Amino acid sequence: MFLSSLIPSAAVLLSLSSVTHALPQAQASSTTTQQRTSTVSLSSSPTAATSSPIACNNSPQLCSRAYNNVTHMGAHDSAFLRDASTSNSIAGNQYYNATVALSAGIRLLQAQVHDYLGGLELCHTSCALLDAGSLEAWLAKIKYWLDHNPNEVVTLLLVNSDNKNASDFGSAFESSGLDTYGYVPTSNSSTKDWPTLQSMITSNKRLVTFIASITPSPSYPYLLNEFTYVFETPYDVKSLANFTCDLDRPSSQPSAAGAIKAHMLPLVNHFAYTSITSDIEVPNVSDIDTTNSPKTNITGALGQHADNCTTLWDTKPVFFLVDFYDHGPAIATADRLNGITAVGRIASSSSAGAEGSGVGMVRDRGAMGVALLAFIVGVIAVV
Repeated sequence: MFLSSLIPSAAVLLSLSSVTHALPQAQASSTTTQQRTSTVSLSSSPTAATSSPIACNNSPQLCSRAYNNVTHMGAHDSAFLRDASTSNSIAGNQYYNATVALSAGIRLLQAQVHDYLGGLELCHTSCALLDAGSLEAWLAKIKYWLDHNPNEVVTLLLVNSDNKNASDFGSAFESSGLDTYGYVPTSNSSTKDWPTLQSMITSNKRLVTFIASITPSPSYPYLLNEFTYVFETPYDVKSLANFTCDLDRPSSQPSAAGAIKAHMLPLVNHFAYTSITSDIEVPNVSDIDTTNSPKTNITGALGQHADNCTTLWDTKPVFFLVDFYDHGPAIATADRLNGITAVGRIASSSSAGAEGSGVGMVRDRGAMGVALLAFIVGVIAVV
């Protein structure tokens, strides 16, 4: 995106900043300022989110199932929040932070990683646009959660935006202590032979980490190149009618059917963008209750997309990525595919004035205007 093309775009955006209906935003019953705050933070009591000792990933029924026979619901761009901590940036993809998401049942966390001032930073497209802090600090919070939730298996998917080496990522994992949970597959290629959740829990190797993309290193065998093991559906969707089950990546596979035959794990991207101008897209919030709906008879609903792919592939998706996971709620679709009634979760909920948030959302016109202006400044700063 060039600055010359952004100037007219910025002018249009400025004119829209006072028009509430022109902005993607969550439904609200009034224009009163409301803030969402987290029910769990790094300083919360560790026992609050601890699952029953008989449950694996919130269900006793999942303990005996292989990792690749479980549907793991994921938070797309999980580090990038639309809340008070980011001045309600319209670039944000989630209302609640990663540990809150985990306590609510999310088991896949995705984030973009950039090279920033010589370190690995969680940045949305550019660190000038939305900076969520260092990778190491984020990983430390996930380790804290895993430390206090011993019956849970978690998956990370990190986008290696600047083609850093495995050693760079390995250093962050080791410094945070999260490497101790790293699962190492028995195969260096896609495989149908994944362990059960219970065996991963028993061995305390409960973290599967995929990186897109990376050259594997024997020094960090738990850092897995995503497209060796996983294939994805298209991710740049602007209409709810355009969700498909086609293979988008990796190009080494001819089709989704071919990837499944090769024992690759299916990942369904189910999030939509909306265009602010011809140059700028942001997460589509206005349709989020439809997008994340568990219903199977509504165009664009998560439930329908899940059933379509299950039918076409003759196997259920292993992973989903969604924006604003608390809407729907998205986890309901994974529960249905897994055939479980979950236990031990803490639902993400609103609580005005609570501390430790990292998860506020302001819906009034003035706040949305400020967020939009901040976004414009950030986009222009990128160039």
